[in-house]
Amino acid sequence: MKVTISVFGRFHAFNLAQQLQQKQYLKALISTYPTFIITKYGIEHDLIRSIWHLEVLVRAWRQVPVWLRGSNNLPFLFRDRFDRAAKNYILSGSDVFVGWSSLCLYSLRRAKKLGALTVVDHGSSHRQYQTQILQEEYERWGIKFTSPSPEMYERELQEYAEADRIAVPSLFSKKTFLEKGISEKKLIYIPYGTSLTEFYPVPKLDKVFRVIHCGGIILRKGVQYLVKAFYELKLPDAELWLVGSLAPEMKPILAKYESDHIILKGKHPQSQLHWFYSQCSVFCLASIEDGFGMVIAQAMACGLPVIHTTNTGGEDIVRDGVDGFCIPIRDVEALKEKILFFYENPQRRSQMGHNALKEASNSLSWNDYGEKIVAAYSTALAAK
Repeated sequence: MKVTISVFGRFHAFNLAQQLQQKQYLKALISTYPTFIITKYGIEHDLIRSIWHLEVLVRAWRQVPVWLRGSNNLPFLFRDRFDRAAKNYILSGSDVFVGWSSLCLYSLRRAKKLGALTVVDHGSSHRQYQTQILQEEYERWGIKFTSPSPEMYERELQEYAEADRIAVPSLFSKKTFLEKGISEKKLIYIPYGTSLTEFYPVPKLDKVFRVIHCGGIILRKGVQYLVKAFYELKLPDAELWLVGSLAPEMKPILAKYESDHIILKGKHPQSQLHWFYSQCSVFCLASIEDGFGMVIAQAMACGLPVIHTTNTGGEDIVRDGVDGFCIPIRDVEALKEKILFFYENPQRRSQMGHNALKEASNSLSWNDYGEKIVAAYSTALAAK
């Protein structure tokens, strides 16, 4: 079996490529990252196809202030250019083509003509569900929601229709596809892994009880409910650490719940995150929509118990009441209840953190993911 991967940027595609390369299944990795950077992830030079100029353009675009961008549709054009360029790197001899959603319509058509099994890898919920629930959330807070361009939206739906398989990382994500009429036979469901060499516990330097959120500080991640819950608890000798980039939309909300105990830690390289996890007591991901919160597995690998919502993919890897707790989205009272439980029960907190670490070590590595995804590709090929 030979597999070609096509991705704009990185996502978990490089981890997938590493696994396929180890098993001698990787035919090519097409990406916008420069070759010299991709080789740092252990991918052989001869297997890399880099369309690096698009990475430069999209990063420059992200630096342009929102008010200057106007109504132009450059993000879609970047994706379109990538897809059209990537299809030229798809050659005969690929048994499987894996493309990232909204970025691979022309590529998968090319791969299909060459006889390959085509897989769209989609890390979130179904695009229609995602758009709808985020639109609702922004309306709740009186903030304008910027929906994906109609062209990108329609292209992604067309990819769903034309692909042989759609790979999703969680039962939550799978459920949204089934609800939108996608056949279960078309879905490959495999939760992502985490790097056990990057994420591991180090000694905690004090005894302060801390809850940590790691990821974008945005409405989608449900931080608005977490800060409200923590603020209202007013726990002595306790802190909430928010690690990640702060979106402008969150500034008025954080101002409303301003406290010396709610601390913005900023964005940090992935190589440093294990230290932040290790200085905390509980990890919380209160997302409204998250196909699979990879930070959950990272936190577990650092020995933290987890509070997560039904819409994070946490149910796939966190054993409820064993490694942490699952709660409904937008439920401030449930957040308060679980945070208070961990605050008042240090022995249970320690045991559940130990359970989470053991679970991560036993079944959440990228090697575990690699074995499962290769088996899924093989099964789909056999059926084809």
